[in-house]
Amino acid sequence: MEYHVKDLSLAEEGKNRIEWAERDMPVLRSIRERFSKEKPFKGLRISACLHVTTETANLMITLKEGGAEVYLTASNPLSTQDDVASALVKYYQIPVFAIKGEDTETYYSHIRAVIEKEPHIVIDDGADLISTIHKDYPHLLGRVMGGMEETTTGVIRLKAMAQKGVLGFPIIAVNDAYTKHMFDNRYGTGQSTIDGILRATNRLIAGSYFVVAGYGWCGKGVAQRARGMGATVIVTEVDPIKALEAKMDGFLVMPMKEAAKLGDFFVTVTGNTSVIRGEHFEVMKDGAIISNAGHFDVEIDKKALESMAVSKREIRRFVEEYTLKDGRRIYLLAQGRLVNLASAEGHPASVMDMSFANQALSAEYIVKNYKNLEKKVYKVPDEIDREVAVLKLKSMGVEIDQLTQEQIAYLSSWEIGT
Repeated sequence: MEYHVKDLSLAEEGKNRIEWAERDMPVLRSIRERFSKEKPFKGLRISACLHVTTETANLMITLKEGGAEVYLTASNPLSTQDDVASALVKYYQIPVFAIKGEDTETYYSHIRAVIEKEPHIVIDDGADLISTIHKDYPHLLGRVMGGMEETTTGVIRLKAMAQKGVLGFPIIAVNDAYTKHMFDNRYGTGQSTIDGILRATNRLIAGSYFVVAGYGWCGKGVAQRARGMGATVIVTEVDPIKALEAKMDGFLVMPMKEAAKLGDFFVTVTGNTSVIRGEHFEVMKDGAIISNAGHFDVEIDKKALESMAVSKREIRRFVEEYTLKDGRRIYLLAQGRLVNLASAEGHPASVMDMSFANQALSAEYIVKNYKNLEKKVYKVPDEIDREVAVLKLKSMGVEIDQLTQEQIAYLSSWEIGT
């Protein structure tokens, strides 16, 4: 079996951690049990470009149980858990091409490795896999039934491709499922980002000024968790509606040029580029800690920081100290990459249970419906979203009410007034 991982001797620890995560993924487990009987992916190849974590491992195992030939590579050079990658190869016979800390050349060689397996279905997180197929492997476009995209950044890229008429196969935006973005983005990113900052710095958040750039679902989660730990939270936004929401939620709202003067901690979660720039570094206080929880390492202008610094050193693992000309020190976490996956373990399994249940069911939906789908970006079908919610509630022992026939008639009637 062809693969490229760091060290197979790490596999035992990875296997134990995969099993530990599986205990908190009852929805995916129930889907796996059905897949193992029905084999919806029999004879099909699935290539995935995702964060190689314990939760992702359980998704890959589920797809393989469904009859697929599965190949996995990393969607971020720093997010791979090497023990998990090794365990998938050694114990589950799933080829993995991912090594934590790999350089850009290796990263794309791994993406090419899973593309060259000529997949029928692709699963992406950030759209690097899908965009590489379109740029370098156009002859495969007619063979791919469809794909799924996991994150906001990737959905933005793919919608742009669809608008320009260059998208070569249908995509389901798993990121936009309610049971994904309302829970994974808010609770998962919220908790794991704080976890990553704490593991990297061991600094106290209580009593600090904590700046969150962007108030989408991820930003909401980070802001809520930082406030819960005792920080005064400042939100920066470009969208007036989101800014108003942040204000009404009780957070300080101001431009980054003002927030930069106050912040002790900074987290970017916008999906855009150069959110924290040279003009902001110029006014930051000595000891400011900056990090990113958006998908790509472009939200913090690292080139500007490099040009302004007179020295740079790694003072702790995942913490780079930049000393500026006036002696102020600014600390960049995880090279500006996803701090929650680089210096921590990413989202808790119980949250990823819903996200990856959406992935698994969306893959099945593509197999059943790809002939009738256009080359555009689709939302996750409502029936899948609701099925995931029902399964999650059932696994939590939660029951809810059902509409009565009278209520159904009332909601569907226009004749009944006051």
